Amino acid sequence: MKSGPDYRDDPPDDAPQAPVETRRWIAGADDHACRLDKVLALHAPEFSRGHLQHLIADGRVTLDDQPCLQSSRRVRAGQAVSVVLVPTAQALAFRPQPMALAIVFEDAHLLVVDKPAGLVVHPGAGNWSGTLLNGLLAHHAEAANLPRAGIVHRLDKGTSGLMVVGKTLACVTELVRAIAAREVAREYAALVHGTPRWHHQTFDSPIGRDPRSALRMAVVAGGRPARTDAWCLASSGGFSAIVCRLHTGRTHQIRVHLSHAG
Repeated sequence: MKSGPDYRDDPPDDAPQAPVETRRWIAGADDHACRLDKVLALHAPEFSRGHLQHLIADGRVTLDDQPCLQSSRRVRAGQAVSVVLVPTAQALAFRPQPMALAIVFEDAHLLVVDKPAGLVVHPGAGNWSGTLLNGLLAHHAEAANLPRAGIVHRLDKGTSGLMVVGKTLACVTELVRAIAAREVAREYAALVHGTPRWHHQTFDSPIGRDPRSALRMAVVAGGRPARTDAWCLASSGGFSAIVCRLHTGRTHQIRVHLSHAG
C-alpha cells in the first residue's frame, strides 16, 4: 500500500500528453557546491524534489551538455545546467478524455451516471487515465472548476451502480453536506458465498487496517465506526442474494462486514 504519491508511476502510453519544457541556466554563486537535486528544486520549485530526482535518474538532466545521473553530484558555478521538465503522472491525470457515459438523469445542477464495473472513478497509481473523472471533464466545461470534477462519492472499480455528481459548486457543497448528515441512502446488491441464518442483520463493528496485511481492511478493535444493515433476499446452491444499506462509508465496508460474519 502506497502512503503517498509515487513519482515513479509513469502514465500509460495512451495517457493525455502535456507540453514538455526544457529549462536551461548557468549555475551561479547560490548553486555552487550544492547537490544537483537541490539546485533543480531552486530553479524548478513547482516540482517536488522526488520528481526531480526521478528526472535525473532518467537522464533528463545535463551538466555542460553531459548527462548526469547522480542526484548527489555537486554543481560548480559557471556550469551549464539543463533539465527536461516532464510533468508528473498526477499532472497528466486531470485532463478531459471523451468517453461514453451512461447518464440516467441530468439538469443544470447535477447528473446521475450509471457506472459500469471495471471503470475507475478517480485517477490514482496505476490508473492515471480513462477514469470517470476524465470523462466528466470532457462532458462539461464547468467540471474543471469543481473539486474532483464534481464527484462526491465513489464506487470500487469492480462495482457497478448509480453515482450522483454535482455540476456546480453550490450543488457539490450541498451533496457533500447531505451525505455527511446521512440524508442520502446508499443501497447495494451483492451475490455472496454461503447461506445466512438471518433475514435481516445489523453489523455495527469498527473497521481498520488488518494487522496481518496492510493491503486489507478488517473488523478491528479501535477501528473507525462502521454500520451496515443487510437483508437476505434468497439463497440457492450455496450462494445468496443480499441487499445492504450503508450508514457509514468505510473502505470495503460491505465485504468486511459480510466476511466477518462468515
